Amino acid sequence: ADEVPGMLVAHHLRQRLDALQAQGRITGEVVLVPMANPVGVGQWLLRGWQGRFDLASGENFNRHYADLTDAVATAVGGRLGDDEAANVALVRAALRDAVAALPVTTALESLRKTLFGLAIDADIVLDLHCDGEALLHFYTTPGCWPQAELLARCIGAEAALLATRSGGDPFDEACSMPWPQLADKLGRPLPQACLAVTIELRGEGDVQHELAARDAEGILHFLALRGVIAGEVPPAPPLRCQPTPLAGSIPLTVPSGGIVVFQRTPGAQVQAGEAIAELIDPLTATTTTIRAPVDGLFFARENRRFAVAGMSIGKVAGAEATRQGQLLSA
Repeated sequence: ADEVPGMLVAHHLRQRLDALQAQGRITGEVVLVPMANPVGVGQWLLRGWQGRFDLASGENFNRHYADLTDAVATAVGGRLGDDEAANVALVRAALRDAVAALPVTTALESLRKTLFGLAIDADIVLDLHCDGEALLHFYTTPGCWPQAELLARCIGAEAALLATRSGGDPFDEACSMPWPQLADKLGRPLPQACLAVTIELRGEGDVQHELAARDAEGILHFLALRGVIAGEVPPAPPLRCQPTPLAGSIPLTVPSGGIVVFQRTPGAQVQAGEAIAELIDPLTATTTTIRAPVDGLFFARENRRFAVAGMSIGKVAGAEATRQGQLLSA
């Protein structure tokens, strides 16, 4: 909830979509959520905003979405045939039913169910987030990448991080992963009928009309190329990055607390062992150099300048997958 760049991009999208609708140019259905997390927006404590974690449960708002695969497989298992389009329609109906059947006992569960219900039968799901300080980048699955490449071109993404399962069951994967899982489980023709992407709109402080308008236009360009918006459409610009595995994105973890003084900015291509930051203990005056763990793109860093032991202060996207298990931060 405290990642405001996405809300400003949604504001610009709303204005542009209203104008396009008035012109009769929207040929599909576009569901725009102007503020996706009102629960988190209201979580102010001691003059600070806690928008990432639900205060009642401690859970990340963007984790623990239900895996609907088994419920849908049970509902459609004997009804799928050789007609791919008919199969997609059956699965989408079953996905809607599965979301409607999810139990709700807390405000957090209600929020998740509401957002899930808006997105689960969509062709395209774009979840707008941001990092501390970062390049424009996104997360998606390898199965979604053939469709997501066009999005990367249109929005000018500078990094694309791919994982089949990133861990934690985030919103985007809960929308996209049932399709390949059902295809594998049931052995029937099913395409990747939902492209779901988490877009990180740079850093928390990048709340500017110029950037938001540009990002909104990039998203609209993509939607136009996908046929959602009618009219003449220029070709997509060149791709600015090649995808890398999320398992190759290595966090820069500090061994102790201290003042963080960065020596490199997001966008730097770094080599393993290269100095990224200094960590200064103000009590002992000891300085520790934090170095790049792998060759790759230094694409994101912490926006706080004091760290505690074990904290991640940045990320380097390497070309080789080296991590396993939980790939996302808390």
